[in-house]
Amino acid sequence: MVHFVGAGSGAADLITVRGARLLAEADVIIYAGSLVNPALLDYAKEGAEIHDSAKLTLEEVLSIVRDAEARGKTTVRLQTGDTSLFGAVREQFDALEALGIDYDVCPGVSSFCGAAASLKAEYTLPDVAQTVIIARMEGRTPVPEKEKMRDLAAHQATMVLFLSAGLLESLQQELMAGGYSPDTPAAIVYKATWPDEKLLRCRVDNLAETAKENGVSKTALILVGRFLGEEYQRSKLYDPSFTTGFREAKS
Repeated sequence: MVHFVGAGSGAADLITVRGARLLAEADVIIYAGSLVNPALLDYAKEGAEIHDSAKLTLEEVLSIVRDAEARGKTTVRLQTGDTSLFGAVREQFDALEALGIDYDVCPGVSSFCGAAASLKAEYTLPDVAQTVIIARMEGRTPVPEKEKMRDLAAHQATMVLFLSAGLLESLQQELMAGGYSPDTPAAIVYKATWPDEKLLRCRVDNLAETAKENGVSKTALILVGRFLGEEYQRSKLYDPSFTTGFREAKS
């Protein structure tokens, strides 16, 4: 059996209770060493085999899994954040199914959640933004034609951008070409929830400059939108003049 476990956004205690239990029970652990906090390996039991996948190919990872299965061992594939976002897991799922190996998935706390928590921010604010676009800037890996950055920027929604910290010069140009004004609030969150986290507030037009001044070129999320500003409307949810299914409006 293979358990895909979302490691969480960085802090070792932000793994889920289920994820920590699966990690503690695993005979073999394959973890993304370039992104997963190594402190999470403290949950592993004594004698567990631990493999860093940062330098492995998919085929080499599968070889480790096949060997563990042949010996009747349980494997945890420890993925950064939550497996559903930029996790490269679909290809692993398909390969395991082709091999007849059972697997399941334990979700994790994504770094985009950790970043909002560290900034004490809410992505969806009344009259400001009710949509969150999670995307990445096109680099060596292309994006679908209809998902170019300037086209996404045209929506003026809240944006959370992964895998884009090394492309900030072109990113800020594309964001403004898409319609964001130069003074739109932005933030760079380096290693969200890790001990060495950095929170850098800036504007769309100085994203690249801010990152350069603070030595950030990777392992950071880029957040863009007016949700980072000061203006918003009070939610109707707790407005005394608003009737809900649980209470009547009060005059």
